[in-house]
Amino acid sequence: LFKNIKMVIISLIPNIIPLIIAAGIMGICGIPLKPSSALVFSIVFGISVDYSIHFLAKFKNELTQTKNVKNAVIKTIEETGRSMIFTSFILFFGFIIFAFSNFGGTIVLGVLTSIILFVAMITNLTLLPSIILYFYKSNN
Repeated sequence: LFKNIKMVIISLIPNIIPLIIAAGIMGICGIPLKPSSALVFSIVFGISVDYSIHFLAKFKNELTQTKNVKNAVIKTIEETGRSMIFTSFILFFGFIIFAFSNFGGTIVLGVLTSIILFVAMITNLTLLPSIILYFYKSNN
C-alpha cells in the first residue's frame, strides 16, 4: 500500500486541500506570508500527513483481514475516526491558546493552525476514504 505511487498521490490530495484553504484564508484576511504565518503550513501539513498515515495503515490491516474494500474503509473510519477527532480537539485547544497572545504572529499562528487542523481532519475522514473507494472501484 505505501509502496504504491498511486496511493501516495491519493493520500496527498486530502493533505494539500487544507493548505490551499489556509492560503485562501490568509489572502482573504490580508495576512501576509511571513515566517510566523508560514509555520502554519508546515505544522498543518505534518499533522495532516500523520492523520493519513494512521488511516492508511489501519485500512491496510483491515483490507488484509476482510478482503472487502468497502468494509475495510468503514471499519477504518469507525476505529481511527474517534482517535483522529480527539487528537484534533486536543490540538485545536492547544493552538487556540496562542490567540490570546499579545504578539500578532503568534495570534495568526494559533488561530490559523486551529482552524486548518479541523479542515485537515475532515478531509482525511471524508475525502480520503472516498478517494480510496473510487480508486479501488476503478481498478476492479
